[in-house]
Amino acid sequence: MTDAGASDRDVFDRIEFVLCDLDGVVWLARQAIPGAAEAVARLRDSGRRVLFVTNNSVSVLAEQEHALAAIGIPAVGDVVTSAQAAASLVAPGEHVMVCGGPGVREAVVERGAVVIEPLDTGSVPAAVIVGLTRDVDYVMIDAASRAVRAGARYVATNDDATFPTPNGLTPGAGAIVAAVSAAAGAAPTIAGKPHAPMGELVRARCGPRFGADTALMVGDRWLTDGLFADVLGCPFALVRSGVTAAGAEAGGVADIDEVDLAAVADVLLGA
Repeated sequence: MTDAGASDRDVFDRIEFVLCDLDGVVWLARQAIPGAAEAVARLRDSGRRVLFVTNNSVSVLAEQEHALAAIGIPAVGDVVTSAQAAASLVAPGEHVMVCGGPGVREAVVERGAVVIEPLDTGSVPAAVIVGLTRDVDYVMIDAASRAVRAGARYVATNDDATFPTPNGLTPGAGAIVAAVSAAAGAAPTIAGKPHAPMGELVRARCGPRFGADTALMVGDRWLTDGLFADVLGCPFALVRSGVTAAGAEAGGVADIDEVDLAAVADVLLGA
């Protein structure tokens, strides 16, 4: 367990916002990680706001909120997704080719933009958004890369190559983004963690009390969650319940390094 000294205690006591990744922190393929729901409840009972900041762009928001409720975590209004961050980069009224899941389509529509499907050859998109979808095929990659080569702005929800499940790692959005990038000969603007668009979205959701000294990012992957903490300027808590296994090299230095979210809550609450 992290050994919190007096100065660390002062830092932890100032934290008002706990930003939790979902996959690998709260659940694995929506199977609850033991103790996670109780940890969220304890943190909220202490007066802290817990937000769920996820690069999962596949599911619509209500589905993610419902799945959290099913494991004992009320989350209406507390989920921030890479789909929303990607949609923040397009303008209302723009035509956007969506090569991603229902969550991206929902976010684009809520932004006031018009969704174009990859097979729709009757419209010229102003932007292309690529995210995780299990319906990816050659036609989709071809359509997305053609649109980018023709001048459409290229946005990726995130570039995580994999994400954790109870059966191990499985391909993430980054695998699809890599294919489109190779065919288009272009690199996307990446919206999700650890990039600036997600940071701006989190700041806006938290409001004026949000700051580098009032927030903590909790995640299972340094290259995504740790670097996102750097973008926000806040401390980072690494948990070993997802991508980064116990004893594995983290890739960076975490302010808190614990086995799971329950142990992180113990540190914050001085348990």
